[in-house]
Amino acid sequence: MQLKASPQLEMGSLDARPVLGHENKSHLHGNDKSEFIHMSEGGSFPGVSRAGNGKMLSHGICKSIKIVLFSNKLNLLMPFGPLAILVHILTDNQGLVFILSLLGIIPLAERLGYVTEQLACYTGATVGGLLNATFGNATELIISIHALRVGMIRVVQQSLLGSILSNMLLVLGCAFFSGGLVFIKKEQVFNKSTAVVNSGLLLMAVMGLLFPAVLHYTHSEVHFGKSELALSRFSSCIMLIAYGAYLHYQLRTRDHQYMPLNEEGGHGSRNVDDDDDEEPEISKSEAIIWLAVMTAWISFLSEYLVDAIDGASNTWKIPVAFISVILLPIVGNAAEHAGAVMFAMKDKLDISLGVAIGSSTQIAMFGIPFCVVIGWIMGRPMDLNFRLFETAVLFITVLVVAFLLQEGTSNYFKGLMLILCYLIVAASFFVHVDPAKGRTTTTLLESG
Repeated sequence: MQLKASPQLEMGSLDARPVLGHENKSHLHGNDKSEFIHMSEGGSFPGVSRAGNGKMLSHGICKSIKIVLFSNKLNLLMPFGPLAILVHILTDNQGLVFILSLLGIIPLAERLGYVTEQLACYTGATVGGLLNATFGNATELIISIHALRVGMIRVVQQSLLGSILSNMLLVLGCAFFSGGLVFIKKEQVFNKSTAVVNSGLLLMAVMGLLFPAVLHYTHSEVHFGKSELALSRFSSCIMLIAYGAYLHYQLRTRDHQYMPLNEEGGHGSRNVDDDDDEEPEISKSEAIIWLAVMTAWISFLSEYLVDAIDGASNTWKIPVAFISVILLPIVGNAAEHAGAVMFAMKDKLDISLGVAIGSSTQIAMFGIPFCVVIGWIMGRPMDLNFRLFETAVLFITVLVVAFLLQEGTSNYFKGLMLILCYLIVAASFFVHVDPAKGRTTTTLLESG
């Protein structure tokens, strides 16, 4: 989940990215540093040079920590992570451990997206696009891999489904609603052609999930218990190929379709010089280090989060399905939610759609099949049979959103409709009992 929509990857405009800053980095990376190094190698003041370099390094580290850890108000939630570990050690209150872990991961997910955007500034469009495809929803994937490792396959399926539903209904709905209230006297416009492409990919994902479910419930498998899993693995590979082709389509052949639209529906102008002037706020090496640190910390906290799911369900007397579909996606989508609303209120609706629909496409066409392949490698029977109820909810959601996007305009009423649809979905999962309860626990099913 990323806050800033990558223009090459998603439906955000090419020039609508938020400017990261125009700070002078010469004291960190420019001529001043070169002069100090030159003096230390052959100058007359090696001791002074070493002291200067050490001071510069210390200043650079402090500056990097300040930018990454203290520049966002969401980071106030970071202490909840260590607190969750402390509660887990001292008590058996799994419900409290779950909610504290959930709150602790939210700022980490946002910072992971930020660091990925920073690193993408140094890599160019193609590699930057692949970075965003890989780390854009890294939090959801990390949680899913931990759940796969302990055999909680239904939690993996439902949490990924919940991320798609949350982005398409709640995040997009709030963006349309807030933007419509700010610009209440006009209809906001966005690039309709890119919305159609993403809707097509989402329908393809529904197809991939629907056929294994139908095969299972009609008992028409050639080899009972095996054909369904084999079909899921084959379809996952096809979906990954399709998503790779989609990335190439965006990065190489259709850049002009991701230009912003003006009120008349035409392509807006793009100032190339403004894009070139954008500078990252941290260096490439710092971005790589922070990427590793954030990923490791999210991975560590995810273990406590996943282990506490069943305990939280029993403590709060709510279904595991509701926790997986509604509560877990909050981790990955909270920062996206705020970003999409902010961009919509600035009349940058293409970025809002890139955040919401682009992230849904990423999960559906990359995240879900990727987890099937990882499960295959782990020897876990992760498949695309999400059960009839979940598949039907996804199918109807994609149809509703596709119909609302087909005109290329938005207003507050469309946003309100999407929010109300999400409330219906949330209520449905609150009363939904998973018939395959054995797959929500740590009991491993026998692989076909």
